[in-house]
Amino acid sequence: MFRTVTTLVIAALLTTTSGVAVAQANDQLTLRLPAPTGHHQIGTTALHLVDPTRKDPWNDATKRELMVSVFYPAKDVRGRQVAPQMTPRAAESFKAFAPRVHTQLPKDGVDWAATKTHSFVNAPAQTTRRPVVLYTPGGAEPRTLGTGIAEELASNGVVVVTIDHSGEASEVDFPGGLRQIDLPPDPAQFPQTMRTVIDTRFADTKFVLDQLEVLAAGRNPDADGKPLPQNLGRALDLRKIGIYGHSVGGGTAAETMHEDRRVDAAISMESYLSYYPAPAGQPLEQFPIARDGTDRPLLVLSSDYWDADMQHDWAPLVENRTARRIDWDNAQHYVFTDYAAMLPQLQRAGLMTAQGRQELVGAIDPARSVPSVRKSIVDFFDCHLR
Repeated sequence: MFRTVTTLVIAALLTTTSGVAVAQANDQLTLRLPAPTGHHQIGTTALHLVDPTRKDPWNDATKRELMVSVFYPAKDVRGRQVAPQMTPRAAESFKAFAPRVHTQLPKDGVDWAATKTHSFVNAPAQTTRRPVVLYTPGGAEPRTLGTGIAEELASNGVVVVTIDHSGEASEVDFPGGLRQIDLPPDPAQFPQTMRTVIDTRFADTKFVLDQLEVLAAGRNPDADGKPLPQNLGRALDLRKIGIYGHSVGGGTAAETMHEDRRVDAAISMESYLSYYPAPAGQPLEQFPIARDGTDRPLLVLSSDYWDADMQHDWAPLVENRTARRIDWDNAQHYVFTDYAAMLPQLQRAGLMTAQGRQELVGAIDPARSVPSVRKSIVDFFDCHLR
């Protein structure tokens, strides 16, 4: 039995599929994201990126396609619409998908499409060049569940690019239609599936960095030629790049920094540093960063979910102070996502049990966990990318 949430989530899929305020309307709960605390207003835009040099590992497509969202300090938000956390198509898919993976979540009673961000669609960007930080989510998670931290960073003067790893994200809303998760259905191939997941993520993050260079050079990387927000390319300072991720995305973030010298600092939000699980009868293979260490700043955030295998992977880095670890008591693995603020709202509305909430985010008060997690991330990147 593997304790890693990512492997448990994907294993379940392989066997079953081929603010803090609460509002109520039309018997459907509207969840609210806590507001960012920085002094910058935020703009956001979505980009469709296509890599013609790679085939997609999960379908027959000859080109790898991704969707990313960019959050940035905005110059002016007048007349701009506030972006939803999820598009209507993505929200409808998420409503059906999420309770199958996390049975603690309600099957009905939530209007996932109604949650608003604090960012304004296609608002013009400030022309001051800002550090750039990438976000890679956990296994089977959409990039939208990392909205709160992305907005906090952007409100504090950072450009954040959140990535959907299509094919293994729960859903990705492309301009041409919705793509749902489509991992291979054979559990016997699970170790190889996870290796492909991780290696594909490494390639995805490097490709996104390449496309940001295109954007900073004044060209449009969007595959459909979508008009870009004014000044967006001018807002990027690619001399200062960070990356952070949750669960398997955390391992992706750490190893991407090891492999790509463009990345100056990385945060892992509770991850392994290995190809997990190992094939039957074979030893666990660690990522090169676990063996070699790093000469750049590395932070790992952890909760009560931290287990012996994570400890084994990270021990050399933490003990020799190559990496620093911050731990949250009374918290669980998904406290590092938007679930930290959302699940207590579900519990108060009677749509989730206290036990269900504790299993996913812990019993920690979101009034403590949300600002403290955000502050740790903002302070780390402020220290190492300014």
